[in-house]
Amino acid sequence: MIAAGGQSRGVVGAMLPLILAAVLHQSFATVAPPTPAQTTATPHKDPGRPERGTYNVTNANNTVCLLAYMGLQLNLTYNATSQNTAVQEVVNIKPNVTLASGSCEAERAVLQLKTDTNATVLTFVFTLNTTSSKYHLSEVSLTTTVPDLKGGNFSARNSSLDFLQGSLQYSYMCRTEQTLTVSQNLSINTFQVQLQPFGVTGDKFGAAVECQLDEDDMLIPIIVGAALAGLVLIVLLAYLIGRKRSHAGYQTI
Repeated sequence: MIAAGGQSRGVVGAMLPLILAAVLHQSFATVAPPTPAQTTATPHKDPGRPERGTYNVTNANNTVCLLAYMGLQLNLTYNATSQNTAVQEVVNIKPNVTLASGSCEAERAVLQLKTDTNATVLTFVFTLNTTSSKYHLSEVSLTTTVPDLKGGNFSARNSSLDFLQGSLQYSYMCRTEQTLTVSQNLSINTFQVQLQPFGVTGDKFGAAVECQLDEDDMLIPIIVGAALAGLVLIVLLAYLIGRKRSHAGYQTI
């Protein structure tokens, strides 16, 4: 003899697929409203991922005082004379044709990158807060030659930045690609960065402190994995409970 509880569970079990099918049908039938077109600068051909370069600065004693190992990519936006419209050009900094120089002071370090023809000069300025023993990228400037730009010279500068924050005696590391917005017309993509503008010892990087983006990338798979494990556990418990109740619903008269 089958108990009434078993019959009700059978009805519910039969209805669930029908309800799910109706919900899925409704979801796929919903058409998203059209997105209005946005006016943006015309992009140029993507040059691909930039090569990482090793750059260093030495002080008056010929001792390395700044180290950097990173890939750099420039995003330039300007009005092209040939097209009479705004265009966006992406330019990779090529380490094999780039010369590094700069200076190191107690609270200020400068890394200047120049192409072999000096057509492009990219300058990074780092500032150290001696009270907190924290440093950051505080200024970026760029001058470069753009043939399709009226006058031929592109320049941008911002001296109130707060990027690439690190601690004295430690190097800053960020494997994740970042975009540093310098101005309305210039942003810089950084790839697999490791740098140390202060407290370099023995021409080597200090212990690396990873950026928040890298920590977030590591945390997401852990959260997803934990959520999936929890879901599997819930399904398993529901199955065992349902199976136990099914056995209890069958009674021999």
